[in-house]
Amino acid sequence: MAERKTYTISELAKEFGVTPRTIRFYEEKGLVTPARQGQKRLYTPADRVRIKLILRGKRIGMTLDESVEVIDMYDPEHNNSEQLHSLIATVKEKRARFEQQIRDINDIMASLDEVQGLCEQALKKTPATPTKHN
Repeated sequence: MAERKTYTISELAKEFGVTPRTIRFYEEKGLVTPARQGQKRLYTPADRVRIKLILRGKRIGMTLDESVEVIDMYDPEHNNSEQLHSLIATVKEKRARFEQQIRDINDIMASLDEVQGLCEQALKKTPATPTKHN
């Protein structure tokens, strides 16, 4: 089965679960360059792959600039080694940042547990007092 020659903006938006506005934003940034057929935008398979890679980068916490930088390094003549090394470095940096965020969140959760426990202990020691209603 031959690969399709073009995709419409609505087809790509539906496939990737984004709004057409997102794809138009990538177009405005010069990241994809669809052909025009009247008012209709026609995206190539290369545009489709580029959008897919940008969205994948977004899912793993990469900025748009980081994603584009890695995508633009694509160089099959040299086995894409520069692109792959850059992506590995970016992934390691993101992983380290997220691991630190997990540690920070765990510390905050432990502090919340401690404060809640102290409050609950204080309530057990204090006789119940009626609350005033205004």
